Amino acid sequence: MDAFTPNPPAWTEKAVHAIKFCCPTCKENTDSATKVWLNRRAPVVGNDQRRKWQEFYLCQCSTAWWAWSSDRPASKLTISRNIEPPIRE
Repeated sequence: MDAFTPNPPAWTEKAVHAIKFCCPTCKENTDSATKVWLNRRAPVVGNDQRRKWQEFYLCQCSTAWWAWSSDRPASKLTISRNIEPPIRE
């Protein structure tokens, strides 16, 4: 499966908008998705002037859902900006 294919897969046609960034049926996060497609052909500019796009997921419970990329929670792998860099002597 190619998440970046320009044409939407058929399963995205019945996708519902998830208000929270998880499956609206079983509440699982994106790690439980069996398929993913990013609608990068039609970005939207948000209030903060940053681009966002639709991320589509097909959950293991067979629910197709989508959410805005700007609604995605911060990754646990991202270094917090509140952490000060170590002092080098």
